[in-house]
Amino acid sequence: MKVKEIIFIVEEDPESGYNARALGESIFTEGSSLDELKENIKDAIKCHFDKEEDIPDIIRLHIVKEETFTYV
Repeated sequence: MKVKEIIFIVEEDPESGYNARALGESIFTEGSSLDELKENIKDAIKCHFDKEEDIPDIIRLHIVKEETFTYV
């Protein structure tokens, strides 16, 4: 059965740009910019699924940004 969409958790990495991890699938990739990350995600998905028709139509990115600040 074809999955309609795949969701990636995207986190900033101060040393290398961005990391992306798929929910429910064993897919992980990274990129130095968001544009490069998107291309790498497409490549990783293509490698992960055996058949072209199994590739989800929608790729959703959930971008997590961690920020800290002081109270005082």
